Amino acid sequence: MASPMRSLLTDPARYLQSFRLFLTNSTEHQCMREFVERQLPAVIASIGNGKSTINVLSVGGGAGEIDLLILSKLQARYPGVTINNDVIEPSADQIFKYKERVAETSNLENVKFTWHEETAYEYESRMNAEKKAKKWDFIHMIQMLYYVKDIPATIRYFHSLLEAQAKLLIILVSGTSGWETLWKKYGSSFPLDDLCSYVSSDDIKRILDSAGLKYQLYELPSHMDITSCFIEGNKDGELLLDFLTETFEFSKNAPPELKHQVMEDLRKPECSEKRDGKVLFNNNLSVIVIEP
Repeated sequence: MASPMRSLLTDPARYLQSFRLFLTNSTEHQCMREFVERQLPAVIASIGNGKSTINVLSVGGGAGEIDLLILSKLQARYPGVTINNDVIEPSADQIFKYKERVAETSNLENVKFTWHEETAYEYESRMNAEKKAKKWDFIHMIQMLYYVKDIPATIRYFHSLLEAQAKLLIILVSGTSGWETLWKKYGSSFPLDDLCSYVSSDDIKRILDSAGLKYQLYELPSHMDITSCFIEGNKDGELLLDFLTETFEFSKNAPPELKHQVMEDLRKPECSEKRDGKVLFNNNLSVIVIEP
């Protein structure tokens, strides 16, 4: 008898383990890097015009890999300008790794870092309590909107903090991805515990359209090698299945029928493609750049 399913987020250590394996097995960061290299310079081309200081807010900055790439593009576009980079990140472990990364990176003399160990909601509540509404030239929210309770309110709040020339950049899974297929079909069967919501770029576009906000959309093709998920007892495969379903030890705890259906669907073209003997899950991302 399988024990009841619980959210992967109830075990932060296993969540981080599965997340890091996901990054290793996927082109997630490669496709983000390509976007930062090729398209970000145009996005940030006018956010710092005439300013001696540029204020950047990273919401859910994680361990800082992508943040530092973004900062390097800002430095290239606005040489010598002081950049205040504030980071909101609830995981102490991720902040520790972010600080390590900063310490190992050269050419950051003109960047001032401030870390806030809190969620986006806690940050908003604290700012409201302190009656502060600092304005920002660039705000980015990369792969974090799944973890907020009220997505429209969160977007509305951070959008309200934009300066006149500023941009709010959101990256999350695309409506064309395997995630969308998986979540639409099985979201109600997976344990959510209010810790995570299944949201794709399609949902965000609806929110922005109904709020009348102007935005640009970029699609980033990406995939994740999930071949190991189909090898019985494979530890990496089990961790990736946890990540795909947001479920703690999904292989052990899911009802047999649910597990069977999920495994079947993961192989189908709506979720994955077979290439060179591998099963590659569609991990396509969308970048949404919102105007003030």
